[in-house]
Amino acid sequence: MIIKCCGLNPSRDVQVCLDLKVNFLGFIFYEKSPRNIRISDLDVLKNYNRKNSLFTAVTVNASNDIIDQIILKNIQCIQLHGSETNERIKEIKQRSKLKVIKTIQVKDEADIGLYKKYSNADYILHDTPSMEGSIEFPTDLIHKLPKEENFALAGSISESTIDNIAKLGVKFCDLSSKLEAKLGIKDHKKIKKFMEKVKQINENTSL
Repeated sequence: MIIKCCGLNPSRDVQVCLDLKVNFLGFIFYEKSPRNIRISDLDVLKNYNRKNSLFTAVTVNASNDIIDQIILKNIQCIQLHGSETNERIKEIKQRSKLKVIKTIQVKDEADIGLYKKYSNADYILHDTPSMEGSIEFPTDLIHKLPKEENFALAGSISESTIDNIAKLGVKFCDLSSKLEAKLGIKDHKKIKKFMEKVKQINENTSL
């Protein structure tokens, strides 16, 4: 199971996630989000040994100027949460040399197949329409998602639901609000308990 923890604070949350071997660490650049940060906040990332983890900038229709600022930081991946086309994804990859996660907001079964439009993306994230809201992804739709490791799922994932999600064949999960003590503030104990559960799932899967 691959895990992305999103909405992190670069100074407060990174080391605990690295110690727990979180695969993708997400930092949000979206002014309407309570988890929004400034690009200058990423300066501290140069102080961390990320090992195999990927630092990820989460953006919404980012301009070339924003992308040019992001690539000067210790960032390996960019998540596109807006109306970016497949051609725009290609442009961003050529400009930045970053891995790209393209988000698809799923309202019904027809939306699942939209990933075929984004062949230039390295990863596809199927999310609920609420973006950062903790809306549960319907189980009947999870059954229909592609199950390869480059397809991620977001939507009300937590310590209490991750077992069932793993049993449905999902190999990559993205979560944020379920790891918080209060809005926008991560609870390190919740992250630790969640990652301990993921470790158990991974160990059982490898048997």
